[in-house]
Amino acid sequence: MGNQIKTTILLAVLTAFIVWIGQLLGGRQGMVIALIFAAGMNFFSYWYSDKIVLRMYRAREATAEQAPEIYRMVRELTQRAGLPMPKVYVIPDEAPNAFATGRNPQHAVVAVTEGLVRIMNREEVMGVLAHELAHVKNRDILIGSIAATMAGAIMLLASMARWSAFLGGGGRDNEEGGGLGIIGLIAMSVLAPIAAMVIQMAISRSREYLADSTGAAICGHPEWLARALEKLGAHSGRMPMNANPSTAHMLIVNPLSGKSMMRWFSTHPPLPERIARLRGTRAPGPPAAQRTSSSGREQARASWDRLSK
Repeated sequence: MGNQIKTTILLAVLTAFIVWIGQLLGGRQGMVIALIFAAGMNFFSYWYSDKIVLRMYRAREATAEQAPEIYRMVRELTQRAGLPMPKVYVIPDEAPNAFATGRNPQHAVVAVTEGLVRIMNREEVMGVLAHELAHVKNRDILIGSIAATMAGAIMLLASMARWSAFLGGGGRDNEEGGGLGIIGLIAMSVLAPIAAMVIQMAISRSREYLADSTGAAICGHPEWLARALEKLGAHSGRMPMNANPSTAHMLIVNPLSGKSMMRWFSTHPPLPERIARLRGTRAPGPPAAQRTSSSGREQARASWDRLSK
């Protein structure tokens, strides 16, 4: 199924879900308001979801003059992939991670954290960038960005439902004599974020495997990405990213993996399985924490120094 069809289906499902929540909160009037709200969200999700996500992470654009090393890597990889040059952004966060966003390859953005460049050597950074450019090449960056924006809207409505229940129930109770009731509102306020996470999981898991495979082909060395994923897995547990849950599916590894409750709703396939597929082997047990040698740290630090000059 093409990603344009997937995006249309996603928008339809999330619109229906938001309208349903509006009906529970405010009866027929709430349903109309929610429909208008959903239409506005669909419009802004298509045109501005990338900017919303970048603003969430305080990402700043890095030009060829500001980050020559990483800019050269992205340019080299886009030429191999036959893609237009995307904008490059740097996220001021020590937790290693990366994502791609934008509505199409002509308006794509690749973003990496400062921490990712600090802990990785050039080959590993190339592997990560190739993975993110694979999302661009596979045209699934739009659906990921829209899911992030709409999931955030659903979580906001769920919060409103909790307040409505706390203050004595929604408009449907008054309008139709009973209806869902306070217990129903509380249940819905819990189920709505779970539903948003399930949608994110359905979108993200299969496309991560595909992006790993495509990214390995773009950089020409599956081992580069495999080593990068090992390092990301070792550091994510010790240094979870301060990430918005609605955008978790967009990043190369789950930024919430350090929080035990979030593991139940992981938006990513298991890292050992992803690494095993890249290496063509059976998935091992959980990887041991990686210890970066002093020479490796010096190489990574030198790479970041070159990036920021």
